[in-house]
Formats: sequence, structure tokens, C-alpha cells
Amino acid sequence: MFRKFLTMFSLMLLITSVAGADDDGLMKRAQGMFKPIPLTPPAIEGEPATPEKVRLGHMLYFEPRLSKSQLISCQTCHNVGLGGADLQQVATGHGWQRGPRNSPTTFNAVFNVAQFWDGRAKDLAEQAKGPVQASVEMNNNPEQVIVTLKSLPAYVDAFKKAFPAEKDAVTFDNVARAIEVFEATLITPNAPFDRFLKGDAGALNAGEKEGLAAFMNKGCAGCHNGMNVGGLGYFPFGVVEKPEADVLPPGDLGRYKVTNTAADKYVFRSPSLRNVAITQPYFHSGTVWPLRDAVSIMGSAQLGMVLSEDEVGSITAFLQTLTGEQPQIVHPVLPPSTSRTPKPVLN
Repeated sequence: MFRKFLTMFSLMLLITSVAGADDDGLMKRAQGMFKPIPLTPPAIEGEPATPEKVRLGHMLYFEPRLSKSQLISCQTCHNVGLGGADLQQVATGHGWQRGPRNSPTTFNAVFNVAQFWDGRAKDLAEQAKGPVQASVEMNNNPEQVIVTLKSLPAYVDAFKKAFPAEKDAVTFDNVARAIEVFEATLITPNAPFDRFLKGDAGALNAGEKEGLAAFMNKGCAGCHNGMNVGGLGYFPFGVVEKPEADVLPPGDLGRYKVTNTAADKYVFRSPSLRNVAITQPYFHSGTVWPLRDAVSIMGSAQLGMVLSEDEVGSITAFLQTLTGEQPQIVHPVLPPSTSRTPKPVLN
């Protein structure tokens, strides 16, 4: 009996040792392809994130008076309570117009190589200017934005504190700069996968580790790597097999409209997969809701393979480990309008 117990105990030790060795190899491979989200927001080169500037950006992110209708703010399409996204197929903008693409999350966007699906904005400041002026989004213009903000004494004071070296601090550029430093604080560290990358083998269970291995072995990590598990490069959608027209609308040529280069037709910036389990629907078209379906489509469209149900399930389980700690953002109290504040225009 005692000998039988020793045999079983030795077998358990052997299994544990082999599993530990496998975990070590998997962890080292993963550490070579990915990086954990830092615990503190990154610094933006040339743009010190002073408390005054972050506070102003926080207010402007929630400020609907940046829009012509005074109904739409950054928060409308990038809800900080919904993973920085909006749970809509495409954004709804001025006059209930529907935008052309799904709204990417603002969470961890500071780590992307560029902004928007086609990368037309080099950074978060440039990106912040786009929706304000887009007719299908906020439908406003820089001049009207400044008239509005200057009609609110609390904003004039906030801009002076955020940009003390400037004689006239209330400018459209400074609106974008303040929003940029606030958005840079919207990071989601300490996901189970981050803890695994930092050396905690127990942060992922066996199924999730299997999914991580499949994610790397099947080639998913070729486009989705680095700190953001994506967001670092541009790739054609439908490398091997074009998805259905509802998933890849033929009229949206992607980065081609930015570069006017034929090779960039249907090329898009790879999305970050951080928090992907809570930022559905998927793809720039926003037509796919189940994460499992998105994984299956990517297998055939990008990798040219039919993933088995088990492979889809394990990869999906791994992707769920990318959900990090969500930033706790309180809706700010905004300055009241004055008699000089322009009235909303709804059409």
C-alpha cells in the first residue's frame, strides 16, 4: 500500500514537473511576443500630463457642447463604463446619422501606432479633432467650439491653468492636447494575461494556456502582438479568403483612402485585442457579435484554415484573459451655459 502511494506520489510530481516545464516554455514564448500594460499611464513626448491638463481633458471628454447639437461628446461613442466603446454596430452621430465604421475603444489607445481603423491620425490629439468636425459625428467646426468654450468662464480659467505659458490658451489645438493627455490615462493593467507575462503561471488556467499556445502557433500573433496585442501595424482584411460582404463591405477601401496606394485597398490597422471580450461587436463593420464567430472568421480570412470548435473555444478563452482593470472615471460636473453660449442646432 505504502509502495503504491509512493508510486502515485512520484507520478504526480512528474506530471507537475512536466507541466511546470511546459508553462515555463509557453511563458517565455509569450514574453517574447507580448508586453504587459504598465500600472501607470505612459508619458506623452512633448506633452507633460499636469493635473490641470488631465482635469481639463477629463471635462472635455464628457463635454457635449463640443458638438453642434450639444448632445454628443467623446463619451457618447467611447463610453468609459463600457470598455471605452459603445456596443453599437457603427456610431450614431448628428441628426441620428449612422457612421461608416464601428467605434474603436479609447482604452489603451495611447499604445497604438496610430488612430482610427485606417490610421489617418498619427496620435490621440490629432484623432480628437476628427469627430468634432465630421458631419456624421459632432458636425461642428473649430471656430464655433472656441466661441462656446470662451462663453464659459470656468473653461477659460481651466485652460489658463492647463496652458499657463500661452497668452490665449483657449484654442482648438489645446482642446485636442488636453483630451489626449486624459485619454492616455485610460489604460487597463493587471489583466490575467499581464500577470502571466510577469511570471505568475497560475494567472491562466489550463484551457486559457492552451488558447494562448494556439494563438501563437496558428499565426494570430503575427498581426496581434506587442503591448496592445495588436494596434501596431496595417494588414489586408481577407489575406487568404475574403469575408462576406456584410463583414467586409466592398465600398470601404480602408487605408487606400489615406494613402491612395493600390496595395492599401482593404488594408486596416490591426485592432488591439485588449478588453476584446467586452467591446463587441467586432471588425470595422461591427457586424459580428459573438467573439467565437470573430475568431472563426479570422482563421479562414487571415490564416486560410478552418479552426476546430475546440481551437476556437480555447482561443476565445485566452482572449477573455485580456480584460484588465477598468479605469474608475467619475462624470465631471461641467460649467453651466451662459447667455453668450451658442444654442444647440439639431439639424
